[in-house]
Amino acid sequence: MSLLGALLLLALAGSASAWHHDGAVGVGAGAAAAGFGRVAGGERRYRDLAQRRLESVRSSFGARRDLATSSAAARVYHVTDYGADPTGAADATDAINKAIADAFRPPSNATMTGGIPDLGGAEIHLDGGTYLIKGPLTLPASGGGNFKIHSGSLRASDDFPTDRYLIELMATSSTRSFDYEFATLRDLFLDCNQRGGGVAVANSLRVGVDNCYVAHFATDGVAVRGGHETFIRNTFLGQHMTAGKDPGERSFTGRASGSTATTTRSPTGANAITGVHCYNKAAGFGGVGIYLKVPGNTQTWITNCYMDYTGIVAEDPVLLHVSGSFFLGDANVVFKAVNGVAKAVQVVGNIFNGRDKGVDIVQLDGKFGTVEQVYVQQNGAMGMTVKSTAARASADGNGTSWTVDFAPVLLFPDRIGHVQYSLVTGDVFPSHTLQNVSGNQVVVATDKAVSATVHVLVDQNSD
Repeated sequence: MSLLGALLLLALAGSASAWHHDGAVGVGAGAAAAGFGRVAGGERRYRDLAQRRLESVRSSFGARRDLATSSAAARVYHVTDYGADPTGAADATDAINKAIADAFRPPSNATMTGGIPDLGGAEIHLDGGTYLIKGPLTLPASGGGNFKIHSGSLRASDDFPTDRYLIELMATSSTRSFDYEFATLRDLFLDCNQRGGGVAVANSLRVGVDNCYVAHFATDGVAVRGGHETFIRNTFLGQHMTAGKDPGERSFTGRASGSTATTTRSPTGANAITGVHCYNKAAGFGGVGIYLKVPGNTQTWITNCYMDYTGIVAEDPVLLHVSGSFFLGDANVVFKAVNGVAKAVQVVGNIFNGRDKGVDIVQLDGKFGTVEQVYVQQNGAMGMTVKSTAARASADGNGTSWTVDFAPVLLFPDRIGHVQYSLVTGDVFPSHTLQNVSGNQVVVATDKAVSATVHVLVDQNSD
């Protein structure tokens, strides 16, 4: 019997002998002596029960290990079984890639979207280890779906390629629309060692990046290109592991396309980013938390995120929703004009906290000629300038004309699609009219001089 087994049996047996099972509690010595035979018999029964339980536990552990290492049955591939060093001392790239290759051997002829082989829920298990990676972990070009990589740490070596990612869901020279489907990356710590990026997803369908921590990247924390329906959830993305006020922050890079610092680039449609904490170079120094580089076809839902000094940039946003998120340190949302189109956009119910430097919570970068169904409303801010697509204000005075200036608060310049106003006077009832709305200023005029207050509601949408 193993030492653990002996200790477990001893503990169970000892506990059994210490308990009275005949219903007598707090009896005297005589009563205890009289019942000794019954107690001794009870001890044997409980010792037998403990032995049976111990054997059951030992059998269970053995069965579980057999199940975990049997690729033919459970399809759980432990990278340590392939020689990967969980201490991070030796390069584990080849070993982990071998485990991935075995996991990509389909257990049947079942397929998913577009003929993608169904891998039956195969798991590449990192066994809670830390692994040194000298090259990217790549997936077979044959494609595959219904699999996960989880539960461990990957650290890029000092000679890791600077233009690659620790994990790459990309099939080179593929002619398929999608190469991978229902892939899950979960419970991973990815240390890019300032040598490249964390995760690259290309031409993949329904990929989940869940509960991951990606740090020290030089390009992107997570880059998504092509494909459809990528969900990034409950994940920390930060170029440096800092709690703020890092003296070297101005020199942080995290650069992707052009000169834009990013942590997440998502140039594909129908994606969701939820519960993500983005922090690297501050927005004031040129940093960006989430960059949506898909002009005219954004199709992205961003909720419950913490934009920590790094904001969101969306090129020609179309079908974009941002809500329930916290923007700290002048982090904001920027609409970047490529063709000057913004449609079906909602930036609602967020809170912004700035440093009293006059930064707008939502900014325009360039001119937008087409604006339809854009709603920037019901956001709260301290230390920043609130911008909105709807506003209300009042003006009072004695005269024939009242001007209410909405230019400081309305997002789009010289654009008012709808006006509603009320003219409140005393006993005089003059004729009145909406005279002008140019320059985001509403002018109401009367046919005679009166003392009045004008209350105005405006909306930059006309529908």
